[in-house]
Amino acid sequence: MSGDKNNDKLPPLTPTEIQALLDRSPFIAFLGLKVTAADPAKEEVTMSCAMRPEFERGAGTGQWHGGPIAAIIDTVGDYALVMALRRGLPTINFRVDYLRPAIKTSLITTARVRRAGKSVGVVDVDVYNEQKALLAVGRATYSTLPA
Repeated sequence: MSGDKNNDKLPPLTPTEIQALLDRSPFIAFLGLKVTAADPAKEEVTMSCAMRPEFERGAGTGQWHGGPIAAIIDTVGDYALVMALRRGLPTINFRVDYLRPAIKTSLITTARVRRAGKSVGVVDVDVYNEQKALLAVGRATYSTLPA
């Protein structure tokens, strides 16, 4: 993966290191994202997130609100790049297509790097329910410029 030359020599972050970074952010810790797989060769990260009442579209429905899903897409997408670049990256833009409701399920989210350029990285993100039905897809761009 191309990126900052100083970071090219360092090994990619491990799942444990990624989880530690996630847990240091109060907002991401509130989301409760858990790294379930990280494959630097495929430039792919998978995380799970359990439903909680604060994420419900309507109280007691068990249906996910789109806002937390969007935040999960943005975060998991970012960490697909962070794994190799070893630093946080600001989001430039992202979009979400919601394909079906997420009801009474944890979310499994996989992000794949499509391009990791010197200034911009592009990541595709898929969100599934526990039955492996595709619920939402996202595409995000992040600034890969050194801080």
